[in-house]
Amino acid sequence: MKKFIVACNNGVATSQTIASKVQDMLDTRGVSAKVEAVDIRSIDTYLASADAYICIIAPDHEFNIPVINGVAFLTGVGEEEELQKLIDIANS
Repeated sequence: MKKFIVACNNGVATSQTIASKVQDMLDTRGVSAKVEAVDIRSIDTYLASADAYICIIAPDHEFNIPVINGVAFLTGVGEEEELQKLIDIANS
């Protein structure tokens, strides 16, 4: 099962909201994946075992895993496109 992490600089409330929404969207589509909200201060620990990072703020460096635009899940703008990226990763 693929694992996606969500983190932001403002604590875990926004991250948890997005993680829950994305998890529901994936579950509804029958996609097997785990979405987890994590503390940004310990993100490096979680990145090692994640298949994608759902980022709420623009990253200041590159990651070794795909980075998904988390803002799309807050605003709805580009949401389906970003969700499809996660589905493609989950099915790979």
